Amino acid sequence: MNHRTTSLLLSASLLLGAASTVHAALPEEATLYKNPQCGCCVEYARQLEERGVSVTIVDDQDMGKIKQEAGLPYGLGSCHTVQMGGYTIEGHVPFEAVERLFEQRPKVDGIGLAGMPIGTPGMPGPKREDWNVYQFTDQESMPFMTL
Repeated sequence: MNHRTTSLLLSASLLLGAASTVHAALPEEATLYKNPQCGCCVEYARQLEERGVSVTIVDDQDMGKIKQEAGLPYGLGSCHTVQMGGYTIEGHVPFEAVERLFEQRPKVDGIGLAGMPIGTPGMPGPKREDWNVYQFTDQESMPFMTL
């Protein structure tokens, strides 16, 4: 085998290994709490399932209680709340941030993205602005990452 072929095979192996590592960092199961009439939440769950996560969807009228129990800061909520791997993921958080959360495993209650920004997972349309993902603990937030 020549040097070029060996280099190509090694590069391909490294790329495939890195891709599987990212997906391996996500937990196997999640629970997504949402209001019964919200459809974008179901799309977010579907996209999590495409990443190998089995998602249980719970239609719950008392979302305020769920968000409060999760330690979510007031005013930074969204339409759904996901519990997975010991963390809370609030709203349409891009999967790059979710993957980073499970790679780094910081000592926080979770991460979130306030509102329902266009272009995020589950929300149709092109990205229009930067997405400021925050981390939170005991209802206090601080920046996690900007995408």
